[in-house]
Amino acid sequence: MLERYSRPGMRELWTLENKFKVWLEVELAVTKGWTELGKVPQDACDEIHEKADFDLKRILEIEETTKHDVIAFLSAVEEKVGPSSRYIHLGCTSSDIVDTANGVLLLRAGNILAEGVDRVLKVLDELAHKHKGLLCMGRTHGIHAEPTTYGLKFTGFYAEFMRHKERFDAARENIRVGKLSGAVGTFAHLSPELEERACAILGLEVDPHSTQIVQRDRYAQFFTALAMMAGGIERLGLELRHLQRTEVSEVEEGFSKGQKGSSAMPHKKNPISAENLCGLARLIRSNSMAAMENQALWHERDISHSSVERMIMPDTTALMDYMLHRMSGVLERLVVKEESIQRNLMGSFGLFYSQRILNKLIATGLKRQEAYEMVQKVALRCWENRIQFEDEIRVDAEVNKHLAANDLDEAFDPSYYKRYEDVVFSRVFGGK
Repeated sequence: MLERYSRPGMRELWTLENKFKVWLEVELAVTKGWTELGKVPQDACDEIHEKADFDLKRILEIEETTKHDVIAFLSAVEEKVGPSSRYIHLGCTSSDIVDTANGVLLLRAGNILAEGVDRVLKVLDELAHKHKGLLCMGRTHGIHAEPTTYGLKFTGFYAEFMRHKERFDAARENIRVGKLSGAVGTFAHLSPELEERACAILGLEVDPHSTQIVQRDRYAQFFTALAMMAGGIERLGLELRHLQRTEVSEVEEGFSKGQKGSSAMPHKKNPISAENLCGLARLIRSNSMAAMENQALWHERDISHSSVERMIMPDTTALMDYMLHRMSGVLERLVVKEESIQRNLMGSFGLFYSQRILNKLIATGLKRQEAYEMVQKVALRCWENRIQFEDEIRVDAEVNKHLAANDLDEAFDPSYYKRYEDVVFSRVFGGK
């Protein structure tokens, strides 16, 4: 994790010391479970819970010799506990502890991320309702198409992020499992009841079938859900970057006092946050590919996934947390420039009304292609000569043979383009 692209809460979750703390939580849950089942004496369990601790430097020192982090961790804890430590890790294999701890860590990371998603949804909701009815030019292929509204723009992103939330909630629940089934998943030295008791203490469900590990399709779902969410942030960021281009200039990222846009050009105010977020989305997508590569392991388990997960678990969750809150900050400070929006709306000479005229002509009984060519001829003339489409249509002899003045008045009413805005808002926001 780079400090530049992570926030304190997520950084602290993934420190090496905290990882060992969660391993210790799992070991203590196992010991308690065994005690409840009569396998470990109560006084030994009490002593373990009272004394169990570790020194991080000591773990790393022992690992220099053992070349095995779980054994080094256990050895450091045993030094603190004394003779009762013989009951720690009873019947367990390393992955029982590591994978169950991963379930705890990913669940806690997921809870932090859920707060970030809710913050994005809140500000998108506010922007959609604030700018409801604000007519703007819609673009397809980057070219003026027909009007939409800024309310609908933000509503669309809100609806998308609700889907990201639903997918991530499902992935977060799917990752909320532990396993304490032993070396190959047969409970040879453990028991299903012990597994159930220990997982319940940790707030986890039991993986119904594990080998030496929790199968990595669960991890793949978690990280691909985050990759899709990162793609949603990128799509929103890309939209904001386009809308901030000088030629468009419909929105601006907030620009704080003392901020500089360029080392060479003092006038620059660049969409740096949106660009940053688009770049970080590439990393999260790449990590999701690594998570999917981890699904296929040899037999009941190999170790090829381990090095990958040491990287992608902290990095992906930290980046996602950073991205969600940075995007929220961009949206909360976003400047929407209504004068520019109005200028751009009419910047293509009202040609967006072309389909309204086309449909009016078809309604009179004209064949579609005949009507299309009639309207296109006027539209191309307006584009080439930089003149207003409405003015030309109103004096065009062919069009006026078929459409009366009141037909044209109706066709050139801009409110037509937002007449179903309320319906879309109702579908997306319900009773809000």
